[in-house]
Formats: sequence, C-alpha cells, structure tokens
Amino acid sequence: MMKLNKLISVLRRPEIIGDVACEIEGIASDSRKVEQGFLFIAVKGTLSDGHAYIAKAVENGATAVVCQQLPEPLPVGITLIRVPDSADALGKIASSWNGNPSEKLTLVGVTGTNGKTTIATLLYEIFRKLGYKTGLLSTICNYIDDRKVPATHTTPDPLELNRLLAEMATAGCEYAFMEVSSHAIDQKRINGLDFNGAIFTNLTHDHLDYHQTFEAYRDVKKAFFDGLPKHAFALTNIDDKNGLFMLQNTLADKRTYSLLALADFKGKILESHWDGTLMIINDKEITTHFVGRFNAYNLLAVYGAAVLMKSNPEEVLLSLSTMRPVSGRFQTITSPEGFTVIVDYAHTPDALTNVLATINELLPQGKRLITVAGCGGNRDKSKRPVMAKEAVRLSTQVIFTSDNPRFEDPQTIIDDMLAGLDQTEKKKTICVVDRLQAIRTACMMADKGDVVLIAGKGHEDYQEINGVKHHFDDWATVKAIFEESQL
Repeated sequence: MMKLNKLISVLRRPEIIGDVACEIEGIASDSRKVEQGFLFIAVKGTLSDGHAYIAKAVENGATAVVCQQLPEPLPVGITLIRVPDSADALGKIASSWNGNPSEKLTLVGVTGTNGKTTIATLLYEIFRKLGYKTGLLSTICNYIDDRKVPATHTTPDPLELNRLLAEMATAGCEYAFMEVSSHAIDQKRINGLDFNGAIFTNLTHDHLDYHQTFEAYRDVKKAFFDGLPKHAFALTNIDDKNGLFMLQNTLADKRTYSLLALADFKGKILESHWDGTLMIINDKEITTHFVGRFNAYNLLAVYGAAVLMKSNPEEVLLSLSTMRPVSGRFQTITSPEGFTVIVDYAHTPDALTNVLATINELLPQGKRLITVAGCGGNRDKSKRPVMAKEAVRLSTQVIFTSDNPRFEDPQTIIDDMLAGLDQTEKKKTICVVDRLQAIRTACMMADKGDVVLIAGKGHEDYQEINGVKHHFDDWATVKAIFEESQL
C-alpha cells in the first residue's frame, strides 16, 4: 500500500484530475488484473491499447488511472493522471512501488543480437563463485540467488521485472545481471531502472518484423547506452562496426573489448578444439570449455565487465576456466557411431554463420557437416532466404524443417527459405517438415567423424504450433535417437 501522491512523485509534471492523497492497494497495466483500490496504467501496446480498457479497469475497482489520453466521458470519482508517455510512467511507477530495487543492486544489462544469454549467465555464475549472492534475468531462466524462476520473456514487463529485482534485493543479492532486448528498450520496460553497467555484443540482422529497418533496430540499442548514468560503465565490442556508435552520446565510463584491435580488454585465440579454446586475455593465457570465435568475444565481455566491477582479474580468469556452455549454446554430444551432434540456439543469419564457421574450422578433412535448420513463424520473413543461403554455403548437406511455425504454415516458411537459393544450391537440400523426422534423418545420414548441427531452438523445450506449445526438446530428441540405435 502506498499513497498515490508518493507513487507518482517520480513523474515529471503530470496533469492531475482528482484526489492524489488516496491509498493505492496495487498497480496493473492489464485491466483483467485490476482489483479494488488499484492504480491502472493504460499503455499503448503493439497489439492493443490499454486506453480502450480504462472503463473495464474502473469497473474492476481501479481508483486511479494513468493515461496519455483522457477517457470520454470522465469516470466519476476516479483520479486521472495524464502523462506524455504512459509506458515510461509504468516503468518508473513500477520501480517506485517496489522500493526502487535496482538502486539496491549492482545492475548490469547485456544487449546486442547474439551472446546476451551466455554473457549474462556467465557473469551470474562467476559472481556466485566469488561468494556473492546474485540475480539473473535471462531468456532461459531467472534466478534469485540459487532459486530458479521460469522465464517467459527475454526481458519481463516492468511490473514483473521490478518485482523480481525487489525479491533479489530482499534475498540479499548484491549483483544482478540481465539481458536487455531491443523490444524491452523500445517499449520502455527498463525505464526507471538504475544501471551500473551495460555491455554491447554485436548487431546483425534480426527483429526487422518489429523495427522495420536495421537503422531503427540499431538506434534502439543505442538508446540504452544514451540513458546510462555517469556512475555506470559502457563496455562495447569494437570489432563490430556499430560498437563505437553505441558510445557516442553516453555519459557512462566508455570501455572496449576486441580480438582484432587495441582495446581495454584484448583477446587472442591460440588453439581451438571440439572441447574448448586456448586463448590469451590481457596477456594471460586461459583454457576454456567454450568453442568458437563468437564465444571468445563472450568471454572477453564477461572478463571486462567483472574487472570493471572491481573483481580480481586472476580470480575471474580462474572461474572462466571452469565454466561450461549455457544450455542450448553449442552443446555437443557424440553418437555411439562416432559422429558429433551440436545443438545451438542460432536463429539469426549471423549466429548461424558464426556457428557453422566454427564447426568448419574444426571439422576433420573429408568429413561432412549436416545442418538441420528452420525459421520461426510470424517473425522477420526477410531473414529466411538469408539464413538458407548461409546454411547451404557452409554445410555439406542441409535439411530444412519446422522451427516454431506459430500461426504460419511450416511448408510456407520453408518455401520462403528455398526462395533464396539457386538450382545448384537446392541440390544440397532436403525438406522434412516434421522436426523429429528431420533430426532422425540427419542422424541416419551421418557417418563416423561427421558433424550434425541442429540449429534454431537450443534450450527451448517446446514447439509452438497454432498458438499451442507442444513439448519438444532438440537435445532430448537426439539422446533418444542415440538410445534407439543401441536397441
């Protein structure tokens, strides 16, 4: 419970109609969750406009409403707070309602197209190894110290986000690491949070169904860095052509990492193997269980961020040497027949290219790379032919299949992928719509020493078809196929 005037004190010059001395029992941005004495915040979303549900919120017991447009007619006895941007107001009010939990934590956000989950998760694991209570907000799962909380979005909505941060603070967490998606930045889900640091990984073709243009996607990422306070650090990958662009207008302490150029945190790969990489980080040699150039960048970012948070560099390197890949990120398993299967979340052209390039660097001469790949339905269609072309270019054989078709016809998605190929390239492809059969087919085709890459879903344990999530786990499916082969 909190006085309305205190709750909205975080808003700048709101237009107020009614009594602000009333007590608020709770806040909601979904009218269906409103109860007696609640503050309802009407937000214009991508699918619906909360302003259309103000009357319903009042009917359900709302005593106050934050909105951008006043309802007509004005509800009797209801306090109305008009603001220029109710999405921004939601983030700030959610933080205020929960006691501004981000100010009680050292909060670091990770943004970019690829690498967010790995970097955030490794930072969480390192700081726990260093003896700190730590929180994690990621695509795979959220953690409040050692307590697991299922994740539904890469970055939760402001109410859920601040509630989780408040639980972390209450549990005694000192650090929190979170993935910051472009959707979350654009929809102002992170507004009102006090970040102590931000990490930029890379920027490639993704989410253009939402942002429309690459420039808009890039500028949204940059907005995160533009909003950082002076006391924060901004750590960027300067080998990405947009890396320095992110730092142009930030007030934060600007820091860099690189495998190719002079930087605050410099790395070099010495040797690569299926089971790990030998590399140098800031003149110190380290053997890791992570494979590939893309993971070398992830490790550099983790090391840099940890050092910027005053951790002992030697202890950080020691911790990194013991870490294992995140679930669904370049996970390898060897079949009884002697071929290797790799499960990876690569679902963007650049991520797929990185994984395939890494496999080709390590693939024994004369052995084949068989790739199973698809694209999600009701998402950016322009990347489908691009992903198909990259898969064919870097693979011996490609099997196109379903990913999460959602409300689209799986065959239509595959046809969109095939549209990016010429007749010669199509000869290297097979289309198997059923994902289980596609994986089974790839395993049947593989011989000793070959590699099968199953791309796109990684850690996900479901397949979304016509609005229903059916249980499906690539990793478990491969293990079951291996067991069948031994019967």
